[in-house]
Amino acid sequence: MENHNLTVVSEFILMGITDRPELQIPLFALFLIIYLISLVGNLGMIILTMVESRLQTPMYFFLRHLATTDLGYSTAVGPKMLRSFFVDQNTISLYFCAVQFAFFSMFIISEFFILSAMSYDRYVAICKPLLYNVIMSHRVCWVLVAIPYLYSIFVALTATINIFSSSFCGPNIINHFYCDGPPLTSLLCSNKEESETLNLILSTINLISSPLVILVSYLLILRAILRMNSAEGRKKAFSTCGSHLTVVIVFYGTLIFMYVQPKSSHSLNTDNAASIFYTLIIPMLNPLIYSLRNKDVKYSIRKTGKSIQNIFS
Repeated sequence: MENHNLTVVSEFILMGITDRPELQIPLFALFLIIYLISLVGNLGMIILTMVESRLQTPMYFFLRHLATTDLGYSTAVGPKMLRSFFVDQNTISLYFCAVQFAFFSMFIISEFFILSAMSYDRYVAICKPLLYNVIMSHRVCWVLVAIPYLYSIFVALTATINIFSSSFCGPNIINHFYCDGPPLTSLLCSNKEESETLNLILSTINLISSPLVILVSYLLILRAILRMNSAEGRKKAFSTCGSHLTVVIVFYGTLIFMYVQPKSSHSLNTDNAASIFYTLIIPMLNPLIYSLRNKDVKYSIRKTGKSIQNIFS
């Protein structure tokens, strides 16, 4: 359809990860394995923290929701990306592009603030251990995950409506392997500056407020640890924070690399590599980090494995 000599876009072409035919099958196999490990790991973590009595604590309550967000945004991107290796032209309709963008945004923003809630939980556990069960009540835990979910839904809908209520009038090629904000905004022919400003404001709020909560929590935790007289107590405190701190460093380190580097140093390959890392690799790593570093999780996995073995033996 023509309008003022401009073609109104009804679908997009996603450039994907590579256009080299010899890499299609090896990359498909690699990313399929990564996605399946992520799927099994996060689903397993969700189920394990729901059914295992040993894991009915606030820390594992938040871990369950971290696994939910990991599963959510990796699934918003992964299946469509895997399909791209077997089609000549990787197209996505305007509607499904909006749906993918909305769900990806919702789950990734939720993860920001669930990581913040987890850092607050670790702060209470180490700095106020005698009041831990009172402060981190079941109701408080639900409030600390409900707020991120409601906020992320609001932000995702605001950004999605802002972008997709504007006009796309060609070209329709997205230099990415999924529908993300910046490449979509660059294709707008109306309200482009407004969308870029809104995207900048929302990104700034999310990328400052969440790490700030984490930073303050860990500064207070560090102060409490340094005041401990017992070396064993300090070791136990560091161990309590180890898995969460590892996840935070990997997650925010990737985002900082992605968004803080100068525009002149950006390239499609480095942006794709960073995007692959935080959309697919991190959701795979998070359950592995918590499984390998956490005695309770390892015990519960072994216990569940033995139970399953006994059923089939």
